[in-house]
Amino acid sequence: MDSTFVIVPCPALACNPSRMAAGSESVATCSSTSAMAPLTIHSGQDRGLSRQACRDYLQGMLQFLLIAPERLRVPGFTEMLAKRTPSLIAVDEAHCISQWGHDFRPDYRKLGPWLQGFRPTPVIALTATATPVVQQDICQQLGLENPLRLIHGFRRDNLAIEVVEAAPSQRIQLVRELVLPPERRPAIVYAPTRKQAEALAVSLSPLYPTAAYHAGLDGERRRQVQQQFLDGKLEIMTATIAFGMGIDKADVRTVVHTALPGSIEAYYQEIGRAGRDGQPSRALLMHSYADRHTHDFFLERDYPDPAILAALYAQLRPEPQSKAALEQKVRMASETLDKALEKLWIHGGCVMDFRDNVSRGLEGWQASYVAQAEQKRLQIEQMMRLAEADQCRMSALVRHFGDTSDASTVCGLCDFCAPARCLAQRFRTANQAERLTFFRLVAMLRPGEVRSAGQLHRQLFPRAEMTRDDFEQLLGAMARARLAQTADAQFVKDGKRILYRTVALTAAAAEISEATPVDLVIKQTPAPSKPSRRRSKPAPRKSDSQSPFLGSESGKLPVFSPDRDSPLGERLRQWRSEQARVRKVPAFRIFADRILREIVAHRPATIQDLLAIPGIGLSTVERYGLDLCRLLHGDAAPE
Repeated sequence: MDSTFVIVPCPALACNPSRMAAGSESVATCSSTSAMAPLTIHSGQDRGLSRQACRDYLQGMLQFLLIAPERLRVPGFTEMLAKRTPSLIAVDEAHCISQWGHDFRPDYRKLGPWLQGFRPTPVIALTATATPVVQQDICQQLGLENPLRLIHGFRRDNLAIEVVEAAPSQRIQLVRELVLPPERRPAIVYAPTRKQAEALAVSLSPLYPTAAYHAGLDGERRRQVQQQFLDGKLEIMTATIAFGMGIDKADVRTVVHTALPGSIEAYYQEIGRAGRDGQPSRALLMHSYADRHTHDFFLERDYPDPAILAALYAQLRPEPQSKAALEQKVRMASETLDKALEKLWIHGGCVMDFRDNVSRGLEGWQASYVAQAEQKRLQIEQMMRLAEADQCRMSALVRHFGDTSDASTVCGLCDFCAPARCLAQRFRTANQAERLTFFRLVAMLRPGEVRSAGQLHRQLFPRAEMTRDDFEQLLGAMARARLAQTADAQFVKDGKRILYRTVALTAAAAEISEATPVDLVIKQTPAPSKPSRRRSKPAPRKSDSQSPFLGSESGKLPVFSPDRDSPLGERLRQWRSEQARVRKVPAFRIFADRILREIVAHRPATIQDLLAIPGIGLSTVERYGLDLCRLLHGDAAPE
């Protein structure tokens, strides 16, 4: 029998019966040994089952074998796979390969060299959220020469997308009103933090069967809430992005985002959980400029200033030194050091072994690191632009993912195409000043002439008689009336991509005179909560004018390793070193010190308890969950 490898982020989740409940019989029998059933190999299952899966594969009894990319680093595993030539290698969630993607994973990026050992076996890469840039990077990293590209299917004909600007203080009440009609439930309401997900659940519970879902819940509670939602006992789930993976509930009628997602790719993935039964559904996004500040905070946390990395790099030597010694030398906050070392390692600036010894890497790490951080910043900017855009929402999404054959068709459902059907966004008729500005624009521009919106505003209002925001709202009204087209454009300055908006009149606008009745409807917006759309430069990082190291001995942060004097802490560090040695990765790639401290503090007894620790996800539990529980509790650990 021909066999196919399937590389997936979470093999156990990919073969989760709750996910496959609505699927075919062959898929639903994941735990069986039938030839059609996919079997998995991951550290979250009994070792005997993994060994049996290997034997079944070598004997030609499996059609599909699901493995995580991290498994390929286990000594002897790839040699075992090579004993039988697969008929196909499928890479699922292939956007994880690309450092330009929204869910980059370093182990995915290392698949290319491994695949070379199985050529000429054909390779297929699958993803639902890859932009043209990411698609090209996937091809390069996997060594695919002139591959057949099938880019289609991004359009959702039953999904009405609506975007409304709302201050954070207004959003809970707005959600209460949105999900009031029964036909808008079941609903998923996404919140940016666990605390906000809980607050939403408290507010909605008196009105509808509601529960919160996030990684901080007890494992049993998470399973219970998930099953109740799937069974229809809960009508509303308030959740962080932890909810959704592995969930396939066909009749979700509404998906609400109470804050701006970090990328268009993440947003598209999350709204895709509505209307899988093909029935009319809605996706509503709330945003304000405050969301940008939140994303900037997390971006600066996750991508330290290059000056910090450069200063750390300068302290590295060709010969290895322990991480503890490096901490003493640089006197950097522990979490900042962990993040900086991780980024240096990913981009080749340092080498780390399984004992957490660090040595200097390549000098050219800066360019790729800065480019990746800038890409993350661009993704936030693109998401903001999508929220503020005056064009068909679905067409904009289709265009973003490179489906040019389908990008010109408007959906007829969204807040741009059908403003009268909006649930939250309100409109008003243009006033006299706005109408006069419209006629000035018609007189100034030739049909088809493309101009920068900022240049037009400065030309029409040199003394800012009309604000830039009000001018943009007028352009949006013209676009909804099909009298103008707006679009996002960009140029490169000093190595950075600068986004701006263009406007052009349509042919219909050329036939307009001041005597022509024109129906211009303007978005009603809340009180100003953001600066003008003339984007100001981001505030400088605090580190721009400060040393990345602590300036005096009195300000030195303590070197804080996980319970270094505790027997349990010592066992955990030894176990981490051994896992890192076996997998040939730095120790922090197994668990960061912060996570080890949490494990020592909470002593999780089950796999579900592990999932409740911040920073531990499903893929981590698959690899190390049972080993950790046995280490912590011996024979009392669950199988």
